[in-house]
Amino acid sequence: METAPRPGRDVPLKKDKLQAKRKKTRRYWEEETAHTAAGASPGPPRKKKRNGEHRLQKPKNTPISKKSRISKKPQVPKKPQERKKPEPQRSLSGAQDPFPGPAPVPVEVARKFCRIDKSKKLTRLKSKTRSKLEVAEAEEEETSVKAARSQLLLAEEPGFLEGEDGEDTAKIRQADIVEAVDIASAAKHFDLNLRQFGPYRLNYSRTGRHMAFGGRRGHVATLDWVTKKLMCEINVMEAVQDIRFLHSETLLAVAQNRWLHIYDNQGIELHCIRRCDRVTRLEFLPFHFLLATASETGFLTYLDVSVGKIVAALNARAGRLSVMAQNPYNAVIHLGHGNGTVSLWSPAVKEPLAKILCHRGGVRAVAVDSTGTYMATSGLDHQLKIFDLRGTFQPLSARTLPQGAGHLAFSQRGLLAAGMGDVVNIWAGQGKASPPSLEKSYLTHRLSGHVHGLQFCPFEDVLGVGHSGGITSMLVPGAAEPNFDGLESNPYRSRKQRQEWEVKALLDKVSCSLSWEELVWSASLVKRKRKVMDKEHRQFRETLPQKAKKKKKKKKKKKKKKHLGLEVSGKRRLGSRGGGLRRAVTHQSCSLLGCLPRSSSSYHSPTPQNLA
Repeated sequence: METAPRPGRDVPLKKDKLQAKRKKTRRYWEEETAHTAAGASPGPPRKKKRNGEHRLQKPKNTPISKKSRISKKPQVPKKPQERKKPEPQRSLSGAQDPFPGPAPVPVEVARKFCRIDKSKKLTRLKSKTRSKLEVAEAEEEETSVKAARSQLLLAEEPGFLEGEDGEDTAKIRQADIVEAVDIASAAKHFDLNLRQFGPYRLNYSRTGRHMAFGGRRGHVATLDWVTKKLMCEINVMEAVQDIRFLHSETLLAVAQNRWLHIYDNQGIELHCIRRCDRVTRLEFLPFHFLLATASETGFLTYLDVSVGKIVAALNARAGRLSVMAQNPYNAVIHLGHGNGTVSLWSPAVKEPLAKILCHRGGVRAVAVDSTGTYMATSGLDHQLKIFDLRGTFQPLSARTLPQGAGHLAFSQRGLLAAGMGDVVNIWAGQGKASPPSLEKSYLTHRLSGHVHGLQFCPFEDVLGVGHSGGITSMLVPGAAEPNFDGLESNPYRSRKQRQEWEVKALLDKVSCSLSWEELVWSASLVKRKRKVMDKEHRQFRETLPQKAKKKKKKKKKKKKKKHLGLEVSGKRRLGSRGGGLRRAVTHQSCSLLGCLPRSSSSYHSPTPQNLA
């Protein structure tokens, strides 16, 4: 009889057939391994021992022979390894790069960024200092090459204005410039006739895309001045002293007649800060999120807009504060006073960091350039001066104007604009890091009303002027930086990009106590120097009576004839000898380095009333 086959032995199951057919997929980077049996789980290849290969085990008591360090084989000198030439880089397609390596940099461009002068060689240097200098030179050369290579990415170049055959550029009118430029640039010149609510003050956002202006009779408006799209327009029914954008174009600070108000881009009032009352001028510090306000009561107040708290309230003790500017390099506030001085302030110090005597009369306007190197001031004495802020605080140049400048503004590339009545004058220098030359005007423009506000637009060759007749946008070639940082201030950013930038800016916020360390240190040095001089004066004054006593003892030892006389106040002796008057004056105080008054050493001849 035929028996049925058992499923476990003779006939394989269907699952076993499928597992036998399946094979492990092998990648091209894996090594070849031995085939596993059907149904066995694939695993790492096992190392098979060679036939006849066994490990020899040494007995425990056998002594271990020490190998000698000197090798018996004769040593053959090794041949120096030749460096292999780098193979040309190939792309994914296998094509060879026709220009391998980094792009070459012209020597003249790299020399422009180099700060070390290699022509001056120092002799008699120690080996350690020489090696340090060599390392510094190598690092400087590498950084200059990188800076020159990154300059290739800056596609835009700054503009300029040149006259034909020695023509004076100050005689070129705005209408001539509008005709010469392209259509997009010509659209940036416009006039807003708003005589009903003037005079106006204006402010541009950090990106240079939006403009806000406020009139003395309560008119407040913000717009995208490039596309001429109005964002909001309100009337606060109160006098507007000043207006400023905060960290973005969505928030707006307005200094009204009584208090400080915060509005959004829709014209909705968000806050009313009553602790900042009777504000005359506003300045916003973007990296610290601080809003600085100057008031009629003489107080300088710092408001942290990210938290909503007042960080510091400083009393300038100089009366009404109507002149204020900020140094964009170190965020120091410059205040102009009626006694002709300019004081430098920071929220970390209650006293001014420095005081500079600038004019014989009151200060009318102050402006600081973008590098923080030069400060321009104008006063009631009709003088326009440029000061060096790098520790010396000395005037570099001065010019007497027929009519004093009431408003000043610096551009990103160092151009200086001054508003004198209904005329705007602009002076240019040799470059961004050089002071403007006051000898010859670069541009001149006459307006329909008196100037009340000036500001250059960031990243645009435009000067915004607020006057009693409205708003005027002037074209100033070569005023702005042509290339912008897209991660810091991007004029074409979207709403999502702006929100992400706000979060990053708040995370990178600088503390108000960390930005003025250098100036605080220099001010503390000045105060320390004064303390040392006062101590020296005190010690000198204490030693004076001891010296006077020693001189009296010496005089007593010497025998001299006595003369009849009268003692007068101030230790003067008057005696008669031979019908004449003999005067002897003893000085008990002297001046040290011109610091002590000399009035005590002055002598006035006696009168008959004193003798009587």
